[in-house]
Amino acid sequence: MNTQQTAGRSTSPIGKWLALIGLVLALACAAGAVLSGIGYRMDLWHFRTGFTIIRWAFFGALAAVLLSVIGLILAKGRPRAILLAALLGIVIGAGTAYVPWSWKQTLDAHPYIHDITTDVRNPPKFVAVVALRKQGDHTVEYDGPEVAEQQRQAYPDIVTLIIPAEKGKVFPAAEAALRAMKLHVVEANAAEGRIEATQTSMLYGFTDDVVVRIVSDGAGTKVDVRSKSRVGRSDLGQNAKRIRAFMRELHSQLG
Repeated sequence: MNTQQTAGRSTSPIGKWLALIGLVLALACAAGAVLSGIGYRMDLWHFRTGFTIIRWAFFGALAAVLLSVIGLILAKGRPRAILLAALLGIVIGAGTAYVPWSWKQTLDAHPYIHDITTDVRNPPKFVAVVALRKQGDHTVEYDGPEVAEQQRQAYPDIVTLIIPAEKGKVFPAAEAALRAMKLHVVEANAAEGRIEATQTSMLYGFTDDVVVRIVSDGAGTKVDVRSKSRVGRSDLGQNAKRIRAFMRELHSQLG
């Protein structure tokens, strides 16, 4: 009896099947996670349904990793095709599970708010983007003092920016900053000192609205920003992150 025959007989057929099942399940969960967002973009289901799909994809992906590991052990990594299938099942399953797990960690690390502004007493108002919102989206009105207090505690650095430059120089720099960040500028009204823009997420296509208010303040210019999500309770810290990025880019544009 040769070595190949001995190796073949010592390989568990159950291990082979488990490795293959693990790979198929991992691929199915990865596809489900992607389709959860595509389906929402195509109005096939509500985003909460998409989140439910993501949740099941997470648990399915963990099961796929477990099956792949058991299959790899039982099959003893033979033949090479089974070794490859098991390793792919582990990698794809772990990668698929990591995405919703990381979302949950980010969700727990931020307050359940989605309307962030540098001026909580007199937030910049949305005008142009109102016509772009759909039924069921959050109102464009500011969410109120309770949200303001949560913002102060979570993002104390999000405050009005005073720039020692004239408004005529700051306004075009602010518009250029938004475009450099790949936001879609909806309106830039220099007379009113207002710029409105939107940004859409990659997978689900969630849209956040941004308004920048630029007014003269003595010898300088006062810049306020507001970023608000159209749907969902929590923004996972994205609106505050966007405002910080805008402030940095504005400084860069101003040199």
